Order: sequence, then C-alpha cells, then structure tokens
Amino acid sequence: MDTPTLELDAPVGVIADTHGTLRDEALAMLQGCGLIVHLGDVGGRARDEAILTRLAELAPVHAVRGNVDTAAWAEALPWHRDLVVNGWRLHLVHDIADFAPGTPCDAVLHGHSHKARNEWHDGRLLFNPGGAGRRRFSLPLTLGKLWAEETALRGAILHLPR
Repeated sequence: MDTPTLELDAPVGVIADTHGTLRDEALAMLQGCGLIVHLGDVGGRARDEAILTRLAELAPVHAVRGNVDTAAWAEALPWHRDLVVNGWRLHLVHDIADFAPGTPCDAVLHGHSHKARNEWHDGRLLFNPGGAGRRRFSLPLTLGKLWAEETALRGAILHLPR
C-alpha cells in the first residue's frame, strides 16, 4: 500500500474505539478537521460501517482495523497504515502491542486501551485519543486532535460532554 502524503491547513481528528456508537458530540468536535483517522474498533456489526461513512462527511477518513472489527466490511481495513501529513510520518495501529519499534515514524497513533495518551517517548509521539463510543469502566469519553505544523507536531485530548 502506498503511503499517502497530505498537506493540511487544519488539524487531524483522531478517534478510536467507537464500538458501534458515534456520538453527536464527537461529530461536533471533529468539524473543521482536514482529515480524520479512526484507530480501530469501529464496531463488529454490519451496520457499524456507517460510522466511517458519517465521519467521511466531515473530512477524508483513514482507518485501521481493530480486534472487534469482525464484520465482512471491516476485512478491507488494514491492521496498520502509514500517512505523511505536512512532512510528519504517522503510523496508525489499533493496539500499540502490534507496533514494530523499528517502524520509521514520528508518531504512533493507537487505540485499544480506551486510555488517552499524549506523550513523547524516545523522540516519538505516542498518541491514543481514548475511547469515544461506549464508556469503559470509569474512563472518560475522549477523542483527539493533532496539529502537524512546520516546526512542531502536537496533540490534544478532548473530553466529550456527558
């Protein structure tokens, strides 16, 4: 698969672990993004593909497959995906345990744990937007935004209202 190279003037919306639920609040928070990435666990039912379709009404979408993405439509989603946004190399994977540390990238965008993460480790941004679908345990519902600017790559975790 070729690595798409994108030039954006807007942030990248980052969402994961919707598990069949796309909240209106999440859609509102993703408005104005130049790209949306979904980091897996879209949902395991046939109708859950509509989540990606709805997100694509806001901006182009790149998604990876998660462990609950078992419906026939999800077989087309890759387990890993690489993108270059404004010169920054982004690696998308659902579970960070499936990330090969030798992968050349500036950031690893991952989901799975539902625990938001926005930290630099060994010169690489590790970014998990948390879970935006069904509440898991007592974790908050969150998504993220990533700004790929000329001199900096930075992310923010955004809390969805209850």
